[in-house]
Amino acid sequence: MQDVILLLTACGVFGLLVVIQLVVRAPRPVQRAAGGVITGLFALAAVNLTGFFTGVSLPLSPLTIGVSGAAGIPGVTMMLLLNLILK
Repeated sequence: MQDVILLLTACGVFGLLVVIQLVVRAPRPVQRAAGGVITGLFALAAVNLTGFFTGVSLPLSPLTIGVSGAAGIPGVTMMLLLNLILK
């Protein structure tokens, strides 16, 4: 049951991102929303892969994956700054 709720939440967030792209009249709203999600997840992966060398990493949890997927690179940057400030 939790998997269904998680999937519906992810679809709802993606739908909201598409609606935002429609409001700002992007030429290809679905591709732009998917591109933002993909770049955010790749940024999170890059931070965690380079964490061995830099000493900076973010834990993988539904919250960090959701923020990086919904907010993209600015979301990952915000989580890194919060991690730096609150440590």
